[in-house]
Amino acid sequence: MATPRLSNQIASQTVSTQQPIVFFDGECVMCNGFVDILLKVDPQGTILIAPLQGQTARQYLPPLPLDREAWSIYYRDEHHLYDQSDAFIQVCNRLGGVWSVFTAIGVMPRPIRDRIYRFIARNRYRLFGRRATCRMPSEVEQKRFLP
Repeated sequence: MATPRLSNQIASQTVSTQQPIVFFDGECVMCNGFVDILLKVDPQGTILIAPLQGQTARQYLPPLPLDREAWSIYYRDEHHLYDQSDAFIQVCNRLGGVWSVFTAIGVMPRPIRDRIYRFIARNRYRLFGRRATCRMPSEVEQKRFLP
């Protein structure tokens, strides 16, 4: 099943937010691992976090496909909304430092890198597992998580 891409209208839509937000699949073990890393490498809390299953995602994202294998990570910064490999590249760029190395995948044509991204996303539950419910942030993490 083809993954719906953000339309050019949505992808180029100018948005305004105080802090960037990473939207992730709260039931995906791999996605939660990425969030754990994000929490460690961004201790200042410059990037907020919201599950795709939550009300913040419903407010800021286009409708998600019914097929969860077609879901994507999204990254919303002060100006744009990114998905799939572009979202990952933008998060790494925002984090800076050693994470900037991963922005080099941006030289690869988007259709190729998104095909690789889609393969991993389609198989993430089988390869890494699935939680029965979304993660519950610790008391310390709660200020970073949006509902």
